[in-house]
Amino acid sequence: MLTITNAHELKMKRSIDSGTNEQQCAVREILQAVKEFGDEAVRACTQKFDGVVVDELRVTEAEYVTAKALVSQEVQEALREAAENIRAYHQHQARTSWFTTKESGTMLGQMIRPLHSVGLYVPGGSASYPSSVLMNAIPAQIAGVERIVMVTPPDREGNIAPAVVVAAEIAGVTEIYKVGGAQAIGALTYGTKTIPSVDKIVGPGNIYVALAKREVFGVVSIDMIAGPSEIVVLADETAPPSYIAADLLSQAEHDPLASAILVTTSQKIAEEVAFELERQVASLPRKKIAEASLLSYGAICVVNDLEEGFAVVNRLAPEHLELLVEDAFSHLGKVKNAGAVFLGSYSSEPVGDYFAGTNHVLPTNGTARFSSPLSVDDFIKKMSVISYSKADLMEHGEKIVRLAEAEGLTAHARAIQVRLASDNDKS
Repeated sequence: MLTITNAHELKMKRSIDSGTNEQQCAVREILQAVKEFGDEAVRACTQKFDGVVVDELRVTEAEYVTAKALVSQEVQEALREAAENIRAYHQHQARTSWFTTKESGTMLGQMIRPLHSVGLYVPGGSASYPSSVLMNAIPAQIAGVERIVMVTPPDREGNIAPAVVVAAEIAGVTEIYKVGGAQAIGALTYGTKTIPSVDKIVGPGNIYVALAKREVFGVVSIDMIAGPSEIVVLADETAPPSYIAADLLSQAEHDPLASAILVTTSQKIAEEVAFELERQVASLPRKKIAEASLLSYGAICVVNDLEEGFAVVNRLAPEHLELLVEDAFSHLGKVKNAGAVFLGSYSSEPVGDYFAGTNHVLPTNGTARFSSPLSVDDFIKKMSVISYSKADLMEHGEKIVRLAEAEGLTAHARAIQVRLASDNDKS
């Protein structure tokens, strides 16, 4: 199923691009329609692209009750416990304002303020993602966001997956709309009669959602442009081949564009994993998706040693990185680029996806070179605070004047000079 190659032959397979001209034009047309016609355009796009007529865009209280009755107590309890873990982890990221005061009386500081409103995009389609509700909503709550809105595409009957609704209730999201795609991004950006606009949009989606988020950035803020899921497993001869194959498939089943790569120091492990992939994929309900992913974006790469392995890993900058090597923690410092790092045989990627508490909204497509997982920081803004004392202005004012004049900004210089002159006149 996968060709075994070496580090020199391994090609950088990026599974998302800027979209085709046709896709970009379609997204712009949808956004413009929503901007001009609001709910009417949202409903029309939902009928056209999702094949469903939605009269009531907002999820009602009755639908909350119905959804809860359809989700087993076991799943509800697992979601509640996962929410507790996510909340506990993200509490450590909470920031506070700070101020410093000099003897001269000058005070400098930074004020932390939450965003007022945030829109959470939760994907639908071939699978439902209640875990994404928790991952997006809980950090926003911890940050103190006042209004948290969720949008997600309805199914053919005009409903939302019951577990997604239950997860929203657990996370404290009380405003849910049955709309997805670029039209949902447009509604959150420009606002409609039913869906008021927000300050920031977070959450992954398909290529149309990604393009729409890119298009509206600047009118609203966004978290990132998320591409299809990725996993890289770095393994030595001690790693169980069945574990490796299972973990690669856990991402390959997401999407035909998902990427699953093994980097290993062992030719034997490479061959055994290739066999395991053939065996395990045969029984997967999403077999066709996983096979398409492995065929187009999968790889097994044999390296000479772990040093070369880490060089490959850091070049790929994967969304998920598993270190299935002996004494994995001792190698953690060698990881320079990754969205999330999973150490050891029992830290399978789905542990982080669902339950451990870390966030599963992660940088993809190599952007882990410069960006980070979704966190409380994504839902706050920082304001600088300056209270400059008279003594410091009199002492340093001429330096400020010289810097302003060096930039050719005379009015800047005069704003300081008028104060210096005023003080001289008084004296």
